[in-house]
Amino acid sequence: MSKPISKPISTKRFRTSLPWMLPIVLVLLFLAVLIWLPWQAQRMETNERQEQLIADTLWVEQALQFQLKRNEESLLNLAEDFVDHKITASTTADRLRLYATNNHEIQDALLWDAQHRLVASNSDTSDDSHALKQALIASDSFTQKIQKSSCAKIAEKSGSLVCRYPLFRDKLYLASITVSYRLQTLLDETVPWWFAQENDITLLDSEDKLLARRAAGGSGKNVYTHNRTIDFPQLSITLRTNSTKSEPKLLSNLLVLSVVLLSLGLVWSLIALWRDINRRLQAEGALRKEAAFRAAMENSLITGLRARDMQGRLTYVNPSFCKMLGFPAEELVGKLPPMPYWAPEEITEYENRFAQILTGTVQPEGFETIYQRANGERFPVLIYESPLVDDHGQQTGWMSSILDVSELKRAQELSRQQEEKLHQNARLATMGEMASMLAHELNQPLAAISSYTTGALNILKQEQPPTDLSLLAEALEKATQQAQRAAQVIRSVHEFVKKREASRAWFDINTLLQSVMPLIALQAQSAHIHVHYQIDPDLPEVFADKVLIEQVLLNLTRNAIEAMHDVAYPQRQMQIHAHLFSKESADRQHSPALLLIQVIDQGHGISVEVAEKLFSPFFSTKAAGMGMGLNICRTAIEFHGGSLKYRPNPLGGTVFEFTIPCRGK
Repeated sequence: MSKPISKPISTKRFRTSLPWMLPIVLVLLFLAVLIWLPWQAQRMETNERQEQLIADTLWVEQALQFQLKRNEESLLNLAEDFVDHKITASTTADRLRLYATNNHEIQDALLWDAQHRLVASNSDTSDDSHALKQALIASDSFTQKIQKSSCAKIAEKSGSLVCRYPLFRDKLYLASITVSYRLQTLLDETVPWWFAQENDITLLDSEDKLLARRAAGGSGKNVYTHNRTIDFPQLSITLRTNSTKSEPKLLSNLLVLSVVLLSLGLVWSLIALWRDINRRLQAEGALRKEAAFRAAMENSLITGLRARDMQGRLTYVNPSFCKMLGFPAEELVGKLPPMPYWAPEEITEYENRFAQILTGTVQPEGFETIYQRANGERFPVLIYESPLVDDHGQQTGWMSSILDVSELKRAQELSRQQEEKLHQNARLATMGEMASMLAHELNQPLAAISSYTTGALNILKQEQPPTDLSLLAEALEKATQQAQRAAQVIRSVHEFVKKREASRAWFDINTLLQSVMPLIALQAQSAHIHVHYQIDPDLPEVFADKVLIEQVLLNLTRNAIEAMHDVAYPQRQMQIHAHLFSKESADRQHSPALLLIQVIDQGHGISVEVAEKLFSPFFSTKAAGMGMGLNICRTAIEFHGGSLKYRPNPLGGTVFEFTIPCRGK
């Protein structure tokens, strides 16, 4: 019986002590890291100093090589000038002395001709120079036509270096320059002071004999050293760099103290963390309840919700928003613009609005736009946005509520269609009245013409025609009078139709365009057509019937919208332009000013067969059309002294344009 009891007790104790064993292990691991880090830091610092010393040594080597190469090129150019007879021997000697004066590392510089005769020298009195000349003349290597530069150490005087630079042209030996360098001066001139302050720099020959040394900061500590072989022509010299820095030392006492303090701080933080964990668990429980309540509330909404950060990235969407668009939440959250539910033809508008919100040009408010479902269907939405602010008062993004207004748009479209039908019925009634009037007024003249012509035919059909034709002439004259009466009736009805509603006055065309824009937008939105306006801001007043001009605009825009029903969404673009009409002809200088208004679509265009009958009465390409729209529009524009024309749009579709007189400027 004792074993089953002791077993659960030991298991319980193990489970209780397990959460506290982990912090102890972490403390031990922390102490090990604190011991390892200073050692690793020392190694890293040592490697860094050694790498820096190598890089600096390489730089010194390159500086020495560059200085010697520069001397070689300058002296060979001088030899070429002498060989080409550009300068004399005396001038060459002067230039050698000047060059040696400017370059302190040069001890002697001698120019030899093709027969190994001395031509010029920077110094003729120096004993060292004389010894150099004699040594070079006696040297077997001097008489050889070596085609590359060569250098050698002068044995008689340590610390000097002599180099010979031959001059060849087309493999023909012409001359040579012999230079004796002071290696100590070369080292002093080339190595910067800051490098010599931290390093002991020496030049050694192949037998490790000292040739030159520079140690402004004292002897090297032999901790950080680097040897670099400088390859001179036919000679090697070793550049040795010995740093004056010693190894980095560990501050052991400070390290131990820091370990103790950090360990005490860790124990205190564990106790504080234990108390904080209990408070956090309670807060998390309350937060989970609140989050569940908020999720249930948001999931029950029929309004789409989305949250965006300051870069426009989606951070939250509710189920209604996903259902509205047909996209799952995982395909939307985290997305940056452009969004998958943006209609391609509206991307520019979306980007411009978001840029304006970011710059503070416009405040987030309710606006209407077009979205695209996952299946490609477009639908109108109404969006309301408000800024998201954190607990510090800083804005972190925007929260948006989105309403699908498709049903509202359908109701508006149905109302508009009903209104159009009422206008169409009114037009039919007017045309019926006109037909009744014409039938009544033309009935009597036509009956009289029929009677008179019948009588005239009867006279002509007699067996013996009368010799007096006055009766026949009278009948024909009366028939002519009745025909003129009928023509007068038609003209009267035509004038009645033209003038019955005409009431011209001066008004601002900008005001009319602004008032008609909502009606045009209402028609365009149902067909997902984007309308662009290009209206000059300072257009003059026009003298016209405001209602007739408005009807012409609505008729032309409605035709343009209907012409783009079958084209792709990106091509559904309609433009309305209004500006002064100008001609370059001289005979137009004293003509009245005209205002040009254009309605441009990108629809299917007008074929040649349709163009011939476009403005004819009762001609229509629509199944339910009456064929009077364009005819009435042209009549109304011509009544105002303007003209209505059309032409093909280069981008596809048609451009309808009309002119009306306006005040001159």
